[in-house]
Amino acid sequence: MAVVTVLNIAVHNNPAKLLSPFQFEITFECTSALSDDLEWRVIYVGSAESSDHDQELDNVLVGPVPVGTNKFMLSTDAPDPSKIPATDLLGVTVVLVTCSYKAQEFIRVGYYVNNAYGEALPEGEEAATAIDPEKIFRHLLEDKPRVTRFPIKWE
Repeated sequence: MAVVTVLNIAVHNNPAKLLSPFQFEITFECTSALSDDLEWRVIYVGSAESSDHDQELDNVLVGPVPVGTNKFMLSTDAPDPSKIPATDLLGVTVVLVTCSYKAQEFIRVGYYVNNAYGEALPEGEEAATAIDPEKIFRHLLEDKPRVTRFPIKWE
């Protein structure tokens, strides 16, 4: 039986520029007292080819958590475009919101992110290196998150 149930994650600041902060309003329910904090993480997937380009945008501890319904705003920095391969700056990627208790991940919510250039793309061989991250806009497909739950030992 889950002790913490995520009721809703509302995406704010969407659509936005790639370099804008992510903002998630998280509502969850806690049915029993917890002896430890909840760890929330936001991870930006920089490339589908390798996890080497994934960026942890934030890692926050929330607690003590009272029994009942809880809500908080999780705001993170934007991903660092210099850590993303130039060929992966545009197109579809994923941002993950995860929560763990005592180092056990119990929920992962993934949102597809579409990154598009705000004007005509440069042409030629150097097109990928000529992309200005300031001109990239992102749009999270917030109405279709992928939710994965994992059973854990709560206490």
